Amino acid sequence: MGSTQAIEYANMDLDQGLAIHLTSNHYPPVPVSMIDACKAAINAYWEEDFDRLIDLPSPVKWRDKDQAPARAIVEAHHLDAWVDRYDEWDE
Repeated sequence: MGSTQAIEYANMDLDQGLAIHLTSNHYPPVPVSMIDACKAAINAYWEEDFDRLIDLPSPVKWRDKDQAPARAIVEAHHLDAWVDRYDEWDE
């Protein structure tokens, strides 16, 4: 259910698609305050900067830090639908 729906959400307005994905494809739901961090992580992926540190909204922490690498945000929030298109175009 989640990955198929995420592909549909990836074709929507970015903020709207991420909001729906984070709140309905995760349990417990991810707060929408993570949208900006997810967008920054997606942009880092498109720029091939997978280890770029992304600021996290308070009180979110990653390993007790206020920043997380783009790769960790993409993986933890299942953002494949937003970054996989890069691989298709790169081939």
